[in-house]
Amino acid sequence: MSRCQDRRGLSALRAAVVDAREQELRRRARAALTGADPFDRTARHGAVASTARVPAVVPVPTVPEHDEALPAPEGETAVAMSLVERAQAGDAEAFGELYDRYVDQVYRYIAYRVGSTQLAEDLASETFLRALRRIGSFTWQGRDIGAWFVTIARNLIADHYKSGRYRLELTTDDVSESGKAPTISGPEAEVLEAMQNKVLLEAIKKLNAEQQECIVLRFLQSLSVSETAEIMGKNEGAIKALQYRAIRTLGRLLPEGVEL
Repeated sequence: MSRCQDRRGLSALRAAVVDAREQELRRRARAALTGADPFDRTARHGAVASTARVPAVVPVPTVPEHDEALPAPEGETAVAMSLVERAQAGDAEAFGELYDRYVDQVYRYIAYRVGSTQLAEDLASETFLRALRRIGSFTWQGRDIGAWFVTIARNLIADHYKSGRYRLELTTDDVSESGKAPTISGPEAEVLEAMQNKVLLEAIKKLNAEQQECIVLRFLQSLSVSETAEIMGKNEGAIKALQYRAIRTLGRLLPEGVEL
């Protein structure tokens, strides 16, 4: 992932957090005017519901008459799939091109989680070695192969920390050392952006492990909801809810008076 992509991801996250904070302030303001408790769920959703429960209607699943064909890959994804097919046929150069395309994305995902440059490099190398051995098992499921590489990396990280000491680390020092994040130099606007990003990254470290991973995948790795869901083993609705809660929590975690 390029520096520009990384900055765009953090910029999008800052905008989402700002929006969440503004919504929270408006909600509290409305509560102050009406005298309602801003943290009272029943007040937010209207009158208290009756204790009598209406039996849930369970929809009867319908069985499709035939499987829907996956859309054919397009653009860069089509190029990547062409490389995959060549690699599956034994073309080492094609796999090398896949490595060049995705190694930065995989490395950054690992580095954000392990907090060690050396360990991230080792695990990134092992990720692609394992991918090379298993390239024949990859099939097109409508998602970019980058999500498959990240899934392998995620499993390697879990194996590395299987003793239970695992804790997602997201250190700003390693980000700066990697040369991928903006440094405090140059025009005033860039300095301000770097300072805002540092505050935001520190707040992300205080989220729980699932929320951290969701934010890293969605904003810092720029993966889609479906790709994030596949990597985290959840459905898309759960990822959207997890992202929503994480952003709201970030808004509360940021120090008072901090402007994004």
